[in-house]
Amino acid sequence: MTLSLSSEPMTIAISGRGPLSAALLEVLTDRAPQRAGELAQLARDAVLVEDPITDEDVQLSLFLLYAVAYGSLPQFAAHWEWDVSLLAARAALERAFEDAVRAVVPQPERPEPTGESVAAALFALTAPQPGPSLSHHVARRADAAQARELLVQRSIYTLREADAHSWAIPRLTGRAKAALIEIQADEYGGGRVERMHQVMFADAMRGADLDDAYGAYVDLVPAITLASFNLMTMFGLNRRLIGASVGHLAAFEMTSSLPCRAIAEGLRRLGFGDDVAAYYDEHVEADAVHEQIAGRDLAGSLAEDRPELLDDILFGAAACLTVDGWASEHILHAWEAGRSSLRREAQLG
Repeated sequence: MTLSLSSEPMTIAISGRGPLSAALLEVLTDRAPQRAGELAQLARDAVLVEDPITDEDVQLSLFLLYAVAYGSLPQFAAHWEWDVSLLAARAALERAFEDAVRAVVPQPERPEPTGESVAAALFALTAPQPGPSLSHHVARRADAAQARELLVQRSIYTLREADAHSWAIPRLTGRAKAALIEIQADEYGGGRVERMHQVMFADAMRGADLDDAYGAYVDLVPAITLASFNLMTMFGLNRRLIGASVGHLAAFEMTSSLPCRAIAEGLRRLGFGDDVAAYYDEHVEADAVHEQIAGRDLAGSLAEDRPELLDDILFGAAACLTVDGWASEHILHAWEAGRSSLRREAQLG
C-alpha cells in the first residue's frame, strides 16, 4: 500500500476563469511576474459582481492565493507568499467574500457564554434536517460515475484535510488550544502516516482509479466547491476570525459522522473496495468523538474564556452549514437533473 500522497512534485494545469485568475496564473508561474502590480486593481474590479460566493473568477483567484500560503501547488514559488501586491489582492477578495457570506448567513440566537450553553446551541444548530440529502443519494441511488465525481469534488478540501483549521492553533491558548490539538492529532493520524486522513483519502482516490495529486481536478470543480474550502481557509488565516474558525470546525465535526456512514454504504453498494470506503469508515467513529470535543471543550471553553468571540463562533458554524450546504445541493441538484456536477463532462476512472 502507498502510505503518502504523490511524492513527485508535478505541475498542475489550471486555466483562468476571468481577468484576475488569468493574471494570477501568469504571475505565480513566473510567465509575467511584472503583472503583479496590476493584481490589486484587478481584484477590486473582480469583486464588483452580483455574488462573489459563486463567481468563478473570484473563487479561483482566492484558491490560487491560498495555495501559495499552503504550498499545495508546487509550481507557485514560495517567494510570492508575502508579496505586497498579492496580499493586497487577497485582502480585497477576502473583504468581498466575508461581507457576502455575512449578508446571507442567518446569525443563530445567542446563548449564554458558558460551555454547556454554547455546546447545546451548536448541537441544536447542527441537528439533522429532514428531506433529501447528498449522502442519502450516494447510499441509495448514485452510480459509480457519480461516486467518483463526489470524490473529485471533495478532493479540494480532503487531500488537505485539517490544514485549514490548524492555522488556528497558534491563535488559541489554554483549554481551547488543548481541545483543538486533540482533534487535529487524530486528523493527522496520531503519528501514523497511513492513518492521516489526507493519506486515507488519497488511498480512496487511487482505489477509485482517480488521480491523488492535489489540485489535479481543480479545473473541473465549480466556484461553490472552491468557496467551501476558501471559507475555512479565510477563517484560519485571519487572526481576527479565530472565533469563526472554531465555530466552523465545530459544525464541520458535528455534521460528519452520519453522512460518512451513508457514503461508505453507498461505495460498497457500488462495488468499491475497502481501500475506497475506509476513509469514510474512519470518520463514522472518529467524528462521533470529535463532535463532543469540538462543541464543549473547544467552542464552549473558548466562549467561556473569551465571550467577545461568541458571535463569531456562532457565525462560523452557521457559515459552514450554509456554504457547505450549497456545495452539496449543487451536486445533488445536478445529479437529479441527469447531468454532471462538474464544470464540464469528464471521463473519470
